[in-house]
Amino acid sequence: MDIASLSTALSMTKVNNDISVLMLGKQLDQAEIMGDSMIKLMEQSVTPHLGGNIDVSV
Repeated sequence: MDIASLSTALSMTKVNNDISVLMLGKQLDQAEIMGDSMIKLMEQSVTPHLGGNIDVSV
């Protein structure tokens, strides 16, 4: 392999790696946002007065 084609291949590999890192970063941000939304949704659905008392009769 000559130096020009090796340089081109390495450059393309670097570009592909940079794009992959950026895409993974965006996916991580999106997962974080979805996680925060899920936590807020779960907090809203909680009713703290339920389950605090147990009525037992025989």
